[in-house]
Amino acid sequence: MPIDWSVLVEYKDYFIRGFWTTIELTTVAVLVGMVIGLILGLMRLSRSRWLIIPAQLYVDIFRGTPLLLQILAIHFAVIPTICEELLGVKPPEAIVSGFVALSLNAGAYIAEIFRGGIQSIEKGQMEAARSLGMTYGQAMRHVILPQAFKRMLPPLGNEFIALLKDSSLVTIIAVNDITYAAFTTAKNTFERWAPYIASAALYFILTYVLSRIVFFLENRYRTDRQEG
Repeated sequence: MPIDWSVLVEYKDYFIRGFWTTIELTTVAVLVGMVIGLILGLMRLSRSRWLIIPAQLYVDIFRGTPLLLQILAIHFAVIPTICEELLGVKPPEAIVSGFVALSLNAGAYIAEIFRGGIQSIEKGQMEAARSLGMTYGQAMRHVILPQAFKRMLPPLGNEFIALLKDSSLVTIIAVNDITYAAFTTAKNTFERWAPYIASAALYFILTYVLSRIVFFLENRYRTDRQEG
């Protein structure tokens, strides 16, 4: 049976919108997840049990449960409860649930990357910075984190790529991303091959570009370290 590529022209608006929605979802999740991950990573490295235990619990819950389940729970339970019962307002669009779920999930994984990266820096670096009169925060910001970031870049890049692909799960709550565009096209036209081939190609392009960016940054940091 020949593939009918004409359906892609007919439903091109779905794919264009889905392409940009996927980029938006990934970008927001990465940025918010980085903030959450840094906070949780520092909490797990603290000496206070009141900080370590909540951070560990957060990481364990979001890493130990399926992302699909998290998306469904946040969209159909958490956000409606907060909006309708606590705030008395109408729940936002489904894409907001996607932003929240992906960001919270990414934060748990990025927290472990930050923790491992910071712990990989020799303790003498912190001691030397403190002996120069820096506070703990200043030493972390100016000495430890810049060095740790170079070591964290490869796993962070892998997490970002995985997050981009995992964003396809928001299709389950009818967010118009790339996968939703393919599903809608296939459902309305009964053409199975063209929509899914097109969506796979779009995901490949995005992941390839992102992997090239990460590779470029890795080489640049490696060159800077060698020159330094």
